[in-house]
Order: sequence, then structure tokens, then C-alpha cells
Amino acid sequence: MAMKLTRRKCVAAIGTALLSRRLNAQQPPKPTLGILDSAAATAFKLSAFYEGLKVEGFSRNQNLTVEYHSADGDYARLPELAADLVNRQVTLISAFGTSAALAAKAATTKISIVFAVDANPIEIGLVASLNHPGANIIGVAGMADGRERRRLELLHAALPTAPVLGLLLNPQNSSHDAQSNDAFALAQEIGVQIRLVRANTGREFGNAFAELSQSRAGGLVIADDEFFLSASAELGALAIRQSVPAIFQGAAFASAGGLMSYGTRLAELYHQAGTYSGLILAGAAPADLPIYQSSGAEMIVNLRSAKSLGIVMPQAIIDQATTLLR
Repeated sequence: MAMKLTRRKCVAAIGTALLSRRLNAQQPPKPTLGILDSAAATAFKLSAFYEGLKVEGFSRNQNLTVEYHSADGDYARLPELAADLVNRQVTLISAFGTSAALAAKAATTKISIVFAVDANPIEIGLVASLNHPGANIIGVAGMADGRERRRLELLHAALPTAPVLGLLLNPQNSSHDAQSNDAFALAQEIGVQIRLVRANTGREFGNAFAELSQSRAGGLVIADDEFFLSASAELGALAIRQSVPAIFQGAAFASAGGLMSYGTRLAELYHQAGTYSGLILAGAAPADLPIYQSSGAEMIVNLRSAKSLGIVMPQAIIDQATTLLR
């Protein structure tokens, strides 16, 4: 009897093993998505990206494995982080920010890349064409040009008597020179002086604001940068605490105390990057997709900060705002 029971158990075990093998053969392994981020993750960025992935049926920890690598604002680390994702043989690399996208492109010509950049992808050397970007690279681009100029115009309109305005730049940003050149060109046209201040770590923000105070700058334009974007709330809070009228990008900056925000609709940018990533994971070829371009700008005016700073916002600025914080 004992011998008979053992044989039954063996037959059952063999049957279970065969069934498991059949099921495993029918279910392809989960793809691995490598995320290469220029700066620390922000909740809105990852949330928008993951929601975009869901549009194409992909959800992390369910049918998708995610390897997240962040340079935390130290852009010199990006080539090493990109190489690590390549060595891990990820299915796809999603690169957030210009520096991350360029590092991913340099690291592989075989693994597909989806980038999210708030820049002109042709000018920064990512692709040669918006309609036919390349064999393994595709992505989402924000507003192409003129953001620093537009922010300077808006700040000058709010502070027409300020003879000096500051411009905060990240010296690690590859667009550093172009950003300063644009600002200086417009400053000459409108008759104001530009005081350049720089920071590439959070510890340097305080020094930058101290330099502004010493130069008697009446306000501050913050240039586009992924690290600055990750520190939006910190910069907005510092600006209002130091009584500096400042303009940057994104709701987090304005909500934390920044006077104004102007720039790409970032939630749309990262959501579409997630959707494109899902399309590639589902089997679409990057060469068959065009570069997605953001639909336009959002402009937020914090009227509470304006009142605290003693600024009467011109009606023309209020009329242009997409959001007013009262």
C-alpha cells in the first residue's frame, strides 16, 4: 500500500512539473525597463511616466521589471550608470533629461531608447530628424527654444524699474552657454543688466542667493535644468524666504513661493514618454515613430507671493496665466 501511494505521488509531481513547464513556456519573461534619470526622482515625474506606461498595458511589479538609476544631479555619473543598464541587458532605456539622453545614446546602438527632454533634440545632438529620428532612439521633446528669454521678459514686465536681474545656471548643464547667451541678448534689448550665479548642488543655492543680494539684483530667472527641477520646491521656498521675486518652471516651484512659473507642461511630457516606452515594449520600432512635441506652455502666477513681495502684477501677465494662485 505504501509503495502504491508513493508512485501516485510521483506521478502527480511529474504531472505538476510538466504543467508548470507548459505554463512557463506560454508566458514570456517580464521585460526590464531601465530608467536613467539626470536628477533625483520627483513624485509628479514618475507618477506621470508610470501612468503613461499603463496606457499601453504595462505596470511595474506586475508585467514589468524596472531598474531605476539616478545621477542625483551629478551629471558626470551618467555614462557609468548608462553603461550599467546596458550590461544588465535591459529591454529598453527611458532617459529623463538632456544629459541622461545623451549618455544613453552614447552607451548603446542596440537597446531602444525613449528620451524625455525639455529641449530641441536636433540642436542638442540626439536625433537628425523629428520625423525619422533613428534606428534605436525616439522620444518626447518640450518647448524647443526661448524659455530663458520669455522668463526674463515676464520678470522684467513685473519689475520694470529693476536695473539688474539675476540668472541662475547649472555649470554642468550642456546648454549653459546657450542659456546665458539668450539672456544676455535680450537684456541688451530691454536695457537691463544680467548677474550670473551658478549652482550644481543644493548646498550652493544659498551662496547663489547671497551673490544676488550683494549685486542688488531685483529678481531672479532660473534656467532650465533637471537638477533644478528636482529641487523646485526648495528653490521656490528659498526665493520667498529671501524676498527674491523669481521665475522658474513647474507647479511645485510656484506653489512653494516662487513668483511665477513658465515652461513646458511637464506632466504631459513625462506621461507621453511613458506611453512611448509602452509602445516600444509592446513591439513598436523606434524608427517607425516620430518625435512627440509638447503641445505648449503653462504659466503660473503666485499672487500671494506677489503681495508678500509688494509687487502689483500687471494685468497683462495675469491675463496670460494658465493658473493663478491666490
